Amino acid sequence: MSDLVTGDAVVLGLRPARVPSRALAFALDLFVYLTGYLLISVGLLVATASLDEAAAAAVTVASFVLVLVGVPIAVETLSHGKSLGKLACGLRVVREDGGPIRFRHALVRGAMGVVELLATFGSVACIASLVSERGRRLGDVFAGTLVIRERVPGARVMPVPAPPPWLAGRFAGLDLSAVPDGLWLAVRQYLTRMNQLDPAIGAAMAAKLADELVLRTGAPPPAGVPAAAYLMAVVHERQSRDAARAFGRPPWQEHQQQGVAAALPYPAQVQAPVPYAAPVEAAAPVAPSPEVAPSRPVGGSGFAPPS
Repeated sequence: MSDLVTGDAVVLGLRPARVPSRALAFALDLFVYLTGYLLISVGLLVATASLDEAAAAAVTVASFVLVLVGVPIAVETLSHGKSLGKLACGLRVVREDGGPIRFRHALVRGAMGVVELLATFGSVACIASLVSERGRRLGDVFAGTLVIRERVPGARVMPVPAPPPWLAGRFAGLDLSAVPDGLWLAVRQYLTRMNQLDPAIGAAMAAKLADELVLRTGAPPPAGVPAAAYLMAVVHERQSRDAARAFGRPPWQEHQQQGVAAALPYPAQVQAPVPYAAPVEAAAPVAPSPEVAPSRPVGGSGFAPPS
């Protein structure tokens, strides 16, 4: 599976296309383009019957370049990497960072395709794709693109575990605007797979991610809160704000309504939220979750892996 990361720091869950599927897609495209070229050639032959031989040859060359080179470039540009053959085979051309291609990418691929696909009957493209680790032909290498498979067996999406009830609402006033998408991705991947990790390794990863979150938010961690539970609570807070925006409510109203937990995109069991700015004396005493081993706080951000 591809380990590419998009511009939004989202790991692609799609596999690079290989030679058989790409060859089938190219054969379908070539059949369509050749059919169109033959129809246009017949029409031009009738329309240019009165022209001399040189003019007729020029029209023939122009129609060849337009139909077999210009049309594929235009189709890939307008469809963002989906020609008819690729659409039928479930393929798509994307940039190396996972984003949609533009005209310059399609132009380079089309220009190189004349040499490695049409002039050599696909032999150069086939050899290059077999040699490449991700099945890229020369046009993809020069254009900085990749052909990926869009239709793959759906994988079960693991939800983020719900935070302990005693942490509900504790981070309502936390500023999450400085947290990059890459860090959110890493935290989510850890939380969905932490039960599959070695306990010591998992605790060290949780402490490292929690330290990075504290540095990004600029707020010290609550005393006695384990690193894993802190990550769950902060991710849950972000999901709550996203749900509030999706339902047209200001984020601050999310923690004033009792029934909003049912609208969250992931299952969560939360109690009545406690305002983050409430006095410590009035709040319930903080006790570590029995499910997650507490991290040993040391100086700095407060999270440290077990020794």
